[in-house]
Amino acid sequence: MRKQKTFLKYLIIASISSYAFFSPTQEVLARDAPQPNHTLTTQEAVNRAYNNYKSTTDGSNASYIPYLEKANKRLYGIVIVTIDGKIFKAGDSDYSFPVESISKVFTLAHVLKIQGAKNLQNKIGVNATGLPFNSALAIELNNDKLTGSPPPGNPLVNAGAIATASLVEGKSLEEKWNTVIKTASAFAGRPLSLNKDVYDSEMSDNQHNLAIAILLKSYNYLYADSIETIDLYTRECSYDITAKDLAVMGATLANGGNNPLTHQNVIDEETSMRVLAVMATAGLYNTSGEWLYNVGLPAKSGVGGGIVAVVPGKMAIAVYSSPLDPAGNSVRGQLAIQSIAHDLGINIFKKNR
Repeated sequence: MRKQKTFLKYLIIASISSYAFFSPTQEVLARDAPQPNHTLTTQEAVNRAYNNYKSTTDGSNASYIPYLEKANKRLYGIVIVTIDGKIFKAGDSDYSFPVESISKVFTLAHVLKIQGAKNLQNKIGVNATGLPFNSALAIELNNDKLTGSPPPGNPLVNAGAIATASLVEGKSLEEKWNTVIKTASAFAGRPLSLNKDVYDSEMSDNQHNLAIAILLKSYNYLYADSIETIDLYTRECSYDITAKDLAVMGATLANGGNNPLTHQNVIDEETSMRVLAVMATAGLYNTSGEWLYNVGLPAKSGVGGGIVAVVPGKMAIAVYSSPLDPAGNSVRGQLAIQSIAHDLGINIFKKNR
């Protein structure tokens, strides 16, 4: 009992500490942004967003992962991929960077396809937690059977993504990892690979995520071995992508699961719809509501500096820029996507987008 209380105390302190760092921001989405110019072509909108925010220096690299802290803050790339395979880009669109939390989207897509919508809702949950992405306290607060919401919360916070990783099928860690990376590669339309330096950097200081896995296991919401699952989850966050890859991956979701470059049916349309729904409600950590209110697009960010927004039936917009806001979202990435979305009039809540 004493050990359990000590463990819980650690988790609560860690959660409160993380909340102090990853507090919501009201300043990233520019209130004084240029007025939308609806006469621009897609490439002109990309160029405008790139030029408007190329000199932006706000934000800081993720300092708690040594590899990410060293990222070049000047690198900045934008790519749009449409569902008919057209590509529009500017800046450092082919620079490779760690996918980090954006990977949760594509592992979710696979597990959702295999497990089915109802199973995922019962085993993981699909509601926003209202707390930071790495919160363990959210597990305790959500562990209320009366609400019908499982304590992992949703598949895009760490607890939910760890639980999702534990549902990947396979008889060994390597077999499960092969499933994860093959799925991501199918979305990207080319073979993706693990960045060993990122993986080693994250595995060397992964106690908090392991603690989350153990807590989930204690409530019967982890569906495989804790240590193996954390290894898989860490690999999942450590493969490299480019902004172009990310735009293709997003465009595959926009196209109902069909990759617009390879024409491979990666997932079915219903699975794609449900993935986009979760992205809309929980894709930008605990500022997801503000993002949807201001931009109106399902999106997912990662602390590696990537962010992708999806316009169902039309396109995806991806940006890479490593400096983050306090919630863990790319500063220039948010500004660029907001600018493009406004110029092209592609808010999903708009009548004629």
